[in-house]
Amino acid sequence: MPSYERLKAWQLSYQLALALYDVTYTFPRDERFGLTSQIRRAAFSVIANIAEGAAKRGRREFRRFLDIALGSITEIEVALRLARDRQYTSRERWTELERQRNHAGVVLWKLYSSMKD
Repeated sequence: MPSYERLKAWQLSYQLALALYDVTYTFPRDERFGLTSQIRRAAFSVIANIAEGAAKRGRREFRRFLDIALGSITEIEVALRLARDRQYTSRERWTELERQRNHAGVVLWKLYSSMKD
């Protein structure tokens, strides 16, 4: 098992990415290259940056990749809000996705904070 797969932040973010891929599948076709693509790229960015950072040498380098992942998880928050307000997803589904996103974000923040020099 690669080292990043052991990280709770990666595990939660990966589950979030799977859920986001599922929900964006139901978005309008005309959002395929807009909001759907943006949410999926941000979700992938979170998990990819955690994985890439875990492969780097040293805490400072890892922390830099976690910082990028934190930015992407915030980008997901904004995109989900827009999807909710455009009624691309139900309020209930949004609430569940936001709960997942927030949980992953809190764990990611704790990992980031633990990487201080």
